[in-house]
Amino acid sequence: MSHPVANQHHDNGHDHHGHDGHDDHGHGHHDGDDYHGTVKGYAIGFLLSVVLTAIPFWLVMSKAIPSSGTTAFVILAFAVVQIVVHMIYFLHMNTKSEGGWNMLALIFTLVLVVIMLAGSLWVMHHLNVNMMPVPHDMRSMP
Repeated sequence: MSHPVANQHHDNGHDHHGHDGHDDHGHGHHDGDDYHGTVKGYAIGFLLSVVLTAIPFWLVMSKAIPSSGTTAFVILAFAVVQIVVHMIYFLHMNTKSEGGWNMLALIFTLVLVVIMLAGSLWVMHHLNVNMMPVPHDMRSMP
């Protein structure tokens, strides 16, 4: 239960919705960013997402590509394209959104991810190469 005094509104010249008489809902245009989500845009994004999901699923289920490494690479490529589709059609990211800060944050994130992945793979490769070899007679031990 809430306290009745806490729910009282005091009229001090402002409207009762806390907006101070102007529209703060973010519906206006910002720095030339005139792209807002439309039903057509969302439908295109949805259809592209479905296609970009169905094709890799079909590739795996039908074993259309005999090499599992090549299949994994193709699925990764589809995943990257799907990420771009989601960013453009659903997150509305472009070079003009938020004054370019969204794109700068995305580039920074991608650089960090690449550095972390490359560093992790490099460390794991060198650990694997520099591990002590296991003698053949020890491999058969329980």
